[in-house]
Amino acid sequence: MILGQIGWAQYSQRPAERRTSQGPRALALLELNANGKRRLIPICILIDGKYYDASAYKADPVPMALENGTVYEAERTGTSLGLFTVTTAMQTKDSWWGNGTWEANGTAKAKKKPAPIKALEEDADAPPVLRRSSPAPKAPEASDTAKASPPPTSLPASPPAPAATPAPEAPSTEDHPVLKRGKQETFEPKETEPIKPAGKTGAPAASSKANAVQLIPAISDSHGPQPLSFKYEITPEEEAAFRKKILAMASDEVLAREKTLAAETIPAEQPHKPVRRSRNAPKPPQPAFDNVDVHAFDLTSSNEPIVVLTATAHMPQTAAAPADNREYFVTLVGRQDIYGDLHKAFVNISDTQHLDILPRMDLIDAVDADGDGRGELLFRQTYDAGKAFVVYRVIGDSVYPLYQGTPTGG
Repeated sequence: MILGQIGWAQYSQRPAERRTSQGPRALALLELNANGKRRLIPICILIDGKYYDASAYKADPVPMALENGTVYEAERTGTSLGLFTVTTAMQTKDSWWGNGTWEANGTAKAKKKPAPIKALEEDADAPPVLRRSSPAPKAPEASDTAKASPPPTSLPASPPAPAATPAPEAPSTEDHPVLKRGKQETFEPKETEPIKPAGKTGAPAASSKANAVQLIPAISDSHGPQPLSFKYEITPEEEAAFRKKILAMASDEVLAREKTLAAETIPAEQPHKPVRRSRNAPKPPQPAFDNVDVHAFDLTSSNEPIVVLTATAHMPQTAAAPADNREYFVTLVGRQDIYGDLHKAFVNISDTQHLDILPRMDLIDAVDADGDGRGELLFRQTYDAGKAFVVYRVIGDSVYPLYQGTPTGG
């Protein structure tokens, strides 16, 4: 009990400057295709300490998170990768997304900072503040002339996609908060981990396919903390140990799920005398895992790793249990304590036959959703009826949802 209290104290007594952003702070998902196409999917928006669906908040006529000129900072595990500026809001049925311009850190455009940013700084040592860009499509950066000109009443008249209809932009007012973001961190691919395309589980994984899509969390906020890396540095030996431990935990969870499903589908037999098993009885068949992806994060800057496993699994075919072609989707979150033991904090196991009630969960990344300097886990849930996003905070051996989205067909 004392150790638990100490662990909580280490988590809660963070530096005094770490306070939750009062917003507006928007969280979105940036999709970058290998063919050069890109789009921004709004997830949630934090206003006065409360989360709202960013695709619906102030959607009159377009969501506030997708207003023309809103600047997002894309972050991979807390490390800044570049800036995305919304130029057009698009809608298809119940889904919204934004088209815009992408400037990766280290490129010529990203290195050339807009002049008005420095002019707005009161302190020469203070971080620059990203403002809403010019409404002109060819010049998305902020400027003095853009600041003096009135806001546009409609989005640029660019040709819409065949399956989408562009919506006009809502005019800004003085009481309408504008999403902004703070200091831009330089991203050097040679010194940090490169952007990795998404694999089958939705988490970062290497791929050479021409149609690979990079999924990068993006944040728009002018008063939040500076980007902080949530990556937990481990050696290959430590990574192998993490993998072995969490796969053992996942095996137990899959076997338990298999047993539960078997009890639901096989009629109960008549009571009979239990059969005594020998101590040397063979070990039951173990699940086989594919698409295994293990990530380690330091979400609270406390050097206590949070390990996340995403994988698919299936039971081997035996004489007593023929294969049923059921594929399991496994997501497991574990926390390692000071003694090196791994504790289960969260598990989600669905399968190809139950996606109508239990979603598949794919890890997107660790992200600071509320601007308090601590990391949360962003997952994408996939149902038969659509997809949704959920943000979890890990506290001790439990997770708590900060935001739970509603499934849509997007």
